[in-house]
Amino acid sequence: METIRLEHTFPAIFANRDELNSEVWRQDVTFERGKLYLVEAASGTGKSSLCSYIYGYRNDYQGVMTFDGRNIRNLTTSDWTKMRQRHLSLMFQDLRLFPELTALENVQIKNRLTGFKRKKDILQWFEELGISDKVNSKIGLMSFGQQQRVAMMRALCQPFDFLLADEPISHLDDRNSRIMADIMVEEAKRQGSAVIVTSIGKHMPLKYDHILKL
Repeated sequence: METIRLEHTFPAIFANRDELNSEVWRQDVTFERGKLYLVEAASGTGKSSLCSYIYGYRNDYQGVMTFDGRNIRNLTTSDWTKMRQRHLSLMFQDLRLFPELTALENVQIKNRLTGFKRKKDILQWFEELGISDKVNSKIGLMSFGQQQRVAMMRALCQPFDFLLADEPISHLDDRNSRIMADIMVEEAKRQGSAVIVTSIGKHMPLKYDHILKL
């Protein structure tokens, strides 16, 4: 997949708002594969909604969204399954990890489905991110910042053309934010993929091709 396009798209709940001071909502915006995007937003402006619309979890929007010119409202359940297996990956703001599983098990639960990464590569990520001692710790006992690092690793254990990272470093210090950004961009470049990062404040320190105000 090469492009994601929004054509006068906005959350249905915003329909009665006369003014939307946004560079995304009610605009024509195209996200292109291979580029880095930052979507800056204030709380309540639809940041997570944007990710959910693109990922197909929600469709309560007006306007048109297309993948390579195809209206995503016309995608079947099978189409969406293939999209999420091969073209789209999402790191949720609320992470959606399994608290009863260990950190490694949370990553491997996806990697066993995709067979995309070698275990030694995943363990190397744990080392680089400073949580190698947490590999066998249950996620429910780890800090939110540690969990964010695990969620990012899980999101990278699949092929993708577009990676959506919804507030990925909100609970990380500057050092770990940089390491996480480097790993994410390295994987995206390896796949020739785009990264769309959302933020309501602190954001990944990347050389963005485009910065959009939501």
